[in-house]
Amino acid sequence: MDFLNNINALTLVFVSVLIFAIAYRFYGIFMANKVLKLNDSHTTPAVEFADGKDYVATNKNVLFGHHFAAIAAAGPLVGPVLAAQFGYLPGALWILIGCVLGGGVHDMVVLFASVRHKGQSLATIASKEIGKTTGTVAGFAILFILILTLAGLSLACINAMHEASWSLFTVVITMPIAIIMGLIMRYRKNSVTFASILGGILLIAGIIGGHNLMQNETMNNLFSWDITTISIAIPLYGFLASVLPVWLLLVPRDYLSTYLKIGTIIMLAIGVIVIHPTVQMPALTQFVNGGGPVIGGPVL
Repeated sequence: MDFLNNINALTLVFVSVLIFAIAYRFYGIFMANKVLKLNDSHTTPAVEFADGKDYVATNKNVLFGHHFAAIAAAGPLVGPVLAAQFGYLPGALWILIGCVLGGGVHDMVVLFASVRHKGQSLATIASKEIGKTTGTVAGFAILFILILTLAGLSLACINAMHEASWSLFTVVITMPIAIIMGLIMRYRKNSVTFASILGGILLIAGIIGGHNLMQNETMNNLFSWDITTISIAIPLYGFLASVLPVWLLLVPRDYLSTYLKIGTIIMLAIGVIVIHPTVQMPALTQFVNGGGPVIGGPVL
């Protein structure tokens, strides 16, 4: 325990990279080849049922960004942050073990099950494969889980953006940038690279320029929203993203936000490599048995 309480952050990063690399190389391939038995000859629903709205064949890099942004949400981000009261070790183990054996497998299986069922939802798949009663129960269970997940994630987003004009501005500008990228990739052939570079430049310019822009009192007031306004805006955005053609807003914005997420990860990793600090937070705190300031229950 003394070693864990005085561990160098670089050691933690190095071990994490090794675990993910080994899991990807061996466990991921085992899941793909032996369990799911993937076959490139199968036609995907995006191609078979292409309608320009919900079924749209997408570049694999853009699709990766879309799924990465969707998956790297409540579980691996908000959970460990809230669990920091228990020490750094529970959160680190949750990310490493949970993503490899839990989240990675779950998301991969559900994704490919959906692809093999015309892109339909998990509840519909359960109805077809098991029975209508099971499908109905699964539908309600998924609904309640989504409400719980969105409530928790929205709470974190609201706390980060309310009356924080630069933070809100950074999120808002990703929407018009994403629409521009979506239109370019949709109506210009082989334009993913161009759209990606343009989107990246606009995003960086927006983030850097947003700080100075928010020094203007009028602009600052325009993006200083209270909790109620943001609470309404988040589900409103969710509605728009779900009803608009998937290529116009949802996919390009997820793809664009992946720049932010992966960019942040890379910068943090570089910072750890350059500074290689000792982790100051203890591996476990006195709150592992309960009574913490954020989560009242024990670490389990």
